[in-house]
Amino acid sequence: MNTTIGDRVRALREFRDVTQEQLAERADVHVDTIRKLEQNVRQSARINTLRALARALDVQLERLVGQPTVTRELSEDGGLIALRDAVQDITALPGVLADDNLEDPPDAETWTSSVKDATDQYWSGEYTGLSDTLPLLLRDGRAIARESDTEQVWQKLALAYQLAASLSAQAGHPDWAFAAVEKQLAAAQRASDPLMEGMAISTLSWVLLRQGRWEQAQDVAERKADALEPSFRHATPEQFAVYGNLLVAAATPAARRDNRADANVFLNMAEAAATRSGSVHAYGSAFSVVDVLTQQVNIALAGQEPEPAEALRLSRKVDVEDITRPVHSAAYRVDVAQAQYQTGDVDGALDTLLEVERDQPEWIRFQTLAAATVREMLEAERRRNTPLRGLAARLGVDPAL
Repeated sequence: MNTTIGDRVRALREFRDVTQEQLAERADVHVDTIRKLEQNVRQSARINTLRALARALDVQLERLVGQPTVTRELSEDGGLIALRDAVQDITALPGVLADDNLEDPPDAETWTSSVKDATDQYWSGEYTGLSDTLPLLLRDGRAIARESDTEQVWQKLALAYQLAASLSAQAGHPDWAFAAVEKQLAAAQRASDPLMEGMAISTLSWVLLRQGRWEQAQDVAERKADALEPSFRHATPEQFAVYGNLLVAAATPAARRDNRADANVFLNMAEAAATRSGSVHAYGSAFSVVDVLTQQVNIALAGQEPEPAEALRLSRKVDVEDITRPVHSAAYRVDVAQAQYQTGDVDGALDTLLEVERDQPEWIRFQTLAAATVREMLEAERRRNTPLRGLAARLGVDPAL
């Protein structure tokens, strides 16, 4: 029997020895929402409500909603546990003796090419394949950096840790992600690369967002954006791209905190930077006007009073074909599906989600927003919808509602 969100809320609440009324007060949500969840009258709630409950219960959101934290296939050499071990490298701790019998790493050029391939895997949603290769990539990178100690190697090692942080967060392990960002920042400093350091802060902001630390997520990104603000006359496209990514990173938690005015200011500044920079692929990411436009859609759905009609209006400005990263395209379309559902277009929302699943069958399993939308659709369905129930089963949402 599947465990529902309400079952988890009740178990955690009882473990904390608080009443429904006390939890409602701590989370600043209506007590009736908690009652209906625990009685399984409701199978889900808005993401912001779930985040508030998770924070009040002092657990990660992933544990509350039951997000999958495993890849689809078992690996002989890699996998998520191997990734954890590679990120939390015990040989880097003071007093721990390293194993001298490790195989020699590849040459720096071959390893650098592997980092590029791993970046492509991440943005294509190939998480199982990436979890196979990334642990060894990190170990080899550290060995090469010890031997070569060049700024170029450290810059690529910082990028490898950025991939580790991103994959860990997507797979529901934000604590591993935080540790990876620490290593990314240290490598960026060894590379003497302030722009890579800026991308690390952008990644950190996203990890903090996944941990529910919204105020800190906004603060670190906003401060770094101020520090790296480029000259509009003399800056390079890469400087605009990193600056713009930081502004986008600051906008998301601002909107989650119901500070939509600040979020829109950040995005307007980011759009101006994107207009100036053009389309840029650098530092393991991408930045362009369409990247900012998709975030405007996301922001319209954030906070306690989402604006799904506005999100759909904004989506008409987005040409999906212009989105260069497959995972980003999928994330944008999940936002559109949520907006479609909230405006009453249930069939459109289902079609969009099924399209995303066809394109990104592994990626979508890790997306709490997609699962939450499907739960709401199941609760509200008036006739038995076989495609919806099939999708729910594949996403780990209890189809027997």
